[in-house]
Order: sequence, then C-alpha cells, then structure tokens
Amino acid sequence: MQVAVWDTYVTKKDGTVMHFDIIAPKEIVATEVIYGYGKDYLKGKGQEDQELSSKECSFCHIETVLSQWETEINKKGYTIVEMENCNV
Repeated sequence: MQVAVWDTYVTKKDGTVMHFDIIAPKEIVATEVIYGYGKDYLKGKGQEDQELSSKECSFCHIETVLSQWETEINKKGYTIVEMENCNV
C-alpha cells in the first residue's frame, strides 16, 4: 500500500507548536478529509479549537506503508506520527 504523508504544524493553546504527520492512503486527496483526520487527532489531545488548514498542513510525499501504520490505517483510515510537542 502506498500512503501520503501530510506534514502538519499546529500552534497549541499554550503557544507551543506541535509537529505531527498525518498518514493516509494516497488515494485520499481531498484536503477536507485530511484536515478532518488532523482535527480528530487534535480533539483527542485537548486541542480541538486550534486552526488546521493549508497553512498548518501540507502534502509532503508518498511512501510505502510501514507495518506499524497499516493496522490503524485499515481500522480508522489514517494514522498519526507524532514528531514534536505532541504531549499534552
């Protein structure tokens, strides 16, 4: 399976910037769907009212799915890879 990596930087309520990647099947090209995935993730982190648009989230590249992502992608349609400042 090929997946798209969407590089995302969101300013948290405390002013720090969280960096995470949204990983979804490459066939999902509708940005509103990708942003919806990001907003679901932010809600789970207590950051549900933070801005997430093309300014914060952009397509980065296509790659082959890693085995640790595949189960969650098959279950939810996407997965998140936390990079920086993602702890609440």
